[in-house]
Amino acid sequence: MNPSVKELLCHLESAGFRGRVLPVRRLQDLRDEIDMRRRDFCIDSNLDRDYLSSFHFIPPTEPIRARSLIVVAAPQPELEIVFHWMGKPVPVSVPPTYLHDTDDAVENVLRNALRPGGYGLVRGRVPEKLLAVRSGLARYGRNNVSYVPEMGSFHRPMVFFSDYPCMEDVWHEETVLDRCISCSACRLACPTGAILKDRFLIQAERCLTFFNERPGEFPEWIDPSWHHCVVGCMRCQEACPENRFVSRRVEQKGAFTEEETESLLAGGAADGRLSAETYKKLADFDMIEYKDLLQRNLRVLLR
Repeated sequence: MNPSVKELLCHLESAGFRGRVLPVRRLQDLRDEIDMRRRDFCIDSNLDRDYLSSFHFIPPTEPIRARSLIVVAAPQPELEIVFHWMGKPVPVSVPPTYLHDTDDAVENVLRNALRPGGYGLVRGRVPEKLLAVRSGLARYGRNNVSYVPEMGSFHRPMVFFSDYPCMEDVWHEETVLDRCISCSACRLACPTGAILKDRFLIQAERCLTFFNERPGEFPEWIDPSWHHCVVGCMRCQEACPENRFVSRRVEQKGAFTEEETESLLAGGAADGRLSAETYKKLADFDMIEYKDLLQRNLRVLLR
C-alpha cells in the first residue's frame, strides 16, 4: 500500500519533525541556482572549493533509483560543553546543526512509513537549506540561516533520496522572514561584518564559521575575543528576534577534565594520543569530524 504524501508528512510530524517531498527532477533546479550564483560571482572561490564542491547533483540509481527528494527539519538544541582549564570550568557552545543524533531517528521514521509500499531511501548530499526554502518548509533569515515555524533556526535540515513516486510538485521562490525587511539585529551582532545591509546573501567567506571549520591559522583581522563556539558561530542566532518565539534549548552535553583539555590543546585529537574515554566523548559530541581543528580552536577559546 502506497502512503500518500500527506500520510508520509504526518508520520514525520507525529515524531516531532517537519518535511516536504518533491520530484527528483528538482535536483537540477538546485544545481542551476548554484551555478547561477557562481556566474554572478556571488560565491567566494574558497567557499566553493571547501563546501559547495561536496554536493552531489546526480540522483542515485543504486541501491534505489531515486524518484523523489525528501527534505526534513529536526528540532535541535544548542549544546554546551564544559572544558576544565586552569582550575575553572569553561562552558563552550556548539551550534544546533552540528549534532547528528536526530539523523537516525528521522531515517527510521521515513523507512517505517515507506516500507509498506516497498520503497527505500538513501541520504543525500545537496544544499539542504536551499531545498528547504524552495520546498516551502523553511524561510531564510537575513543571516542566510533557515527558519522553520515553531523551530526557528534551532533545527537540523537533512535530505533523502527515495524511489517513492512524487506526483505533487510545489516550488517556491526564495523567501525571507517578514521581520528581516526592517530588522538589523543579526547584522549588528555579527562580529566579522559578514551580514550586509544592502543584500540578503551574506559574505560567507567573512563568516566566523567559515574560518573555524577550515585548517590553518586565523587571519590577523579576526579578534580572538570573537570566538565563543568549539566550531561554528551563534552570534546572529542569539540576537535574532525570531528565535524568541520558539523553545530555545541549550543542552548540557558533558565535560572534559583538565587532563583531557590539556591533551586536546597539545594536539592529541589530531595525532591519536587521546585516551579511549576522551575519544568517546568527542564521538558523543559529534566532534570527530573536526578533530584536526580542536587544538587551534580551543587554544583561542581558552586564551
